[in-house]
Amino acid sequence: MTRHYIVFFLRCPSLLFRSHFISFFILSPLFHKFFFTIIVSTQLNQLVILYRFTMDDMHLLFFTQQLAVIQLVCLSLAFITYHRLQKRKRFGLPTRELMSHRERVREELLHNLSTSGKCRDLIRMSENAFLILCQKLERDGGLKPTQRMSIEEQVARFLHIVGNDLRNRFVSNMYRRSGSTTSRHFHRVLNALLLLEDQYLEQPTGDIVPKEIQEKKRFYPFFKDCIGAIDGTHVRVRVPNKDAPRFRGRKGYPTINVSAACTFDLKFAYVLSGWEGTASDSRIIKNALTRDDKLVIPEGKYYLVDGGLPHRSTLIAPYRGVRYHLKEYSSRAPQNPRELFNLRHSSLRNAIERAFGVLKKRFPIIRSTTEPFYSSETQSDIFLGCCILHNFLLEEDRDKELEDEVINEVLNATQEEEPNASRDTDGGEQIRNSIANEMWNDYLLHPNAEINMSN
Repeated sequence: MTRHYIVFFLRCPSLLFRSHFISFFILSPLFHKFFFTIIVSTQLNQLVILYRFTMDDMHLLFFTQQLAVIQLVCLSLAFITYHRLQKRKRFGLPTRELMSHRERVREELLHNLSTSGKCRDLIRMSENAFLILCQKLERDGGLKPTQRMSIEEQVARFLHIVGNDLRNRFVSNMYRRSGSTTSRHFHRVLNALLLLEDQYLEQPTGDIVPKEIQEKKRFYPFFKDCIGAIDGTHVRVRVPNKDAPRFRGRKGYPTINVSAACTFDLKFAYVLSGWEGTASDSRIIKNALTRDDKLVIPEGKYYLVDGGLPHRSTLIAPYRGVRYHLKEYSSRAPQNPRELFNLRHSSLRNAIERAFGVLKKRFPIIRSTTEPFYSSETQSDIFLGCCILHNFLLEEDRDKELEDEVINEVLNATQEEEPNASRDTDGGEQIRNSIANEMWNDYLLHPNAEINMSN
């Protein structure tokens, strides 16, 4: 029996190994008469593989071939390890210390939301409303925490973006996360929020008279069958150049035209977004009344609309060619039934303008005139998501100061002239004339300060 020793010296960078001297003793399970020793010396920058055989000379050649294969495997492993370490160094992958520092920064950000007293300024809602929202998104929206990110962090980052119109890059840096991580979790929160649509966007049944009408003599009983107001608004979007002409309407840049209905407590009841900016309000409302997820108007009830929408028994528009906007009546009281109807119609219908105003002040991402970061489809979903948040906050964290600020802006705003829409075809004129004459007779008996919206 002859003993044979074969030694291989492989050059390898010392950075592959953290210790100065590592020794591996491996006993081959396949060849009980054969074992080898691998010695790694980082001080010498070399890999020493010592093969020791205890066998007959006739088997030397066979095992020499096997050792060549083992040598190739060792070289491959060394190359892969070196390549991974170089990649980590080149792309600046975080160390354990850096990851711990980033985690502390994120914990501090979330802690400040609940203790600094600036939660409403930062994410547009109070600390309590934020916690309730997180619970609802987890329970009803299916939002789940990940191994490295809590639900609170996911929702807070989403609210930072929509509540301040911040770019993905800025929020990623603020929370010490990658851009792809921020984008991925933004869409997860958005999708969870959209699942709350049926819970927070409820169309009125018309069973009861809205208290905003019932408690004001100017409106009751004249508008007792009115269930809300409808209007449209434009939101800037980013579209391919070939599609830009279809989306570029009167604003001069690509937009989507969103049609929405709200009740008089400023809650959105129905939202239809996604139509290109060149589409008319009249065309959109016709689609809203016939599509599968349509706008439902109970029998005998109606919404108040502006002159750009068709006038019918379910959509009552103001008289055309007659003073309408509140500002026009500040110096001269109404002189006839039509002017009185238009004044009160405007006072009541501006609920939708105030709802849009509060919505856009809370969530500047849908108010911005700069080109958005997201696609038109995502921007459309963001608008719907913001409407859901708007209704949620009216229940959990109503901001009266913001609403009063919007009221003043609506009263002093310069109104745009609406295009002519189709005329009455199903009795809308008769309903309007009846209301106008009834309230005029009452007005002559009990005149009051019509421009005061609190009466």
